[in-house]
Amino acid sequence: MDERDFLAERFEAHRGHLKAVAYRMLGSLAEADDAVQEAWLRLSRTDADAVENLGGWLTTVVGRVCLDMLRSRTSRRETVLDERLPDPVISPADGVDPEQRALLADSVGLALLVVLQSLGPAERLAFVLHDMFAVPFEEIAPIVGRSPAAARQLASRARRRVRGSVPVPERDLSRQRQVVDAFLAAARGGDFEALVAVLDPDVVLRADQGAVPGGGWTEIHGAEAVAGQALLFRRAAFDARPALVNGTAGTVNIAGGRPQSVLSFTIADDRVVAIDILADPGRLDGLDLTNLR
Repeated sequence: MDERDFLAERFEAHRGHLKAVAYRMLGSLAEADDAVQEAWLRLSRTDADAVENLGGWLTTVVGRVCLDMLRSRTSRRETVLDERLPDPVISPADGVDPEQRALLADSVGLALLVVLQSLGPAERLAFVLHDMFAVPFEEIAPIVGRSPAAARQLASRARRRVRGSVPVPERDLSRQRQVVDAFLAAARGGDFEALVAVLDPDVVLRADQGAVPGGGWTEIHGAEAVAGQALLFRRAAFDARPALVNGTAGTVNIAGGRPQSVLSFTIADDRVVAIDILADPGRLDGLDLTNLR
């Protein structure tokens, strides 16, 4: 094995972790892959023998690449939320694919990724690297061009935003599925009262329909408003297939052999606190659903 092959082998041992970092930063699987590839290119141009902690070095490189990508989005005057739902990671209802486990560690649900998208680039990096991957502030500070104390403050502000916006979700998948099934049964049966009962009073529904006529980003708040929207489900003729969406109970709705929407549910205290719907035809066509039954 020559030196480059040996370096590539060492890099591959960190690929899953690096993609997990990039996915949390960017909310895009394709861009996460691009960030990881850029880290490899930078490593291949570096004297790797002089790198004492390769994993730590690569993590900070990916963080820096992602920060640049986020700042580029801002410079293009994209909206704070980019008016798009983060890319969902779809798994069979009976368990997450082994290759997806690193990507979804720490229960990185779509609701959390939506909140992360609302953070400024530097706040997002400080929170993701420190709170999710235990990178010391001394290593984060040079990436954001701040002192360690200032980097700590960035993470602290982000942490308050996250805690104030994302409730602690139910971890028990079977309980999640029971609540989701109750929601779906009430929606199909047109039972408004049952829908309101299974929804948290402050539930939020977010839908990304992409650039289709009448589409775009929709956000609805409150149990009665969301229940009214959910009653529209019974008019749709599709096969709702149970799935895990970012490791939590959800559905992939199929019609005519093609995905029509992906629904992700966040459950807390036996109620639905968030529903995230991806219904952008272009992005749905790019999903890998071969592992769904």
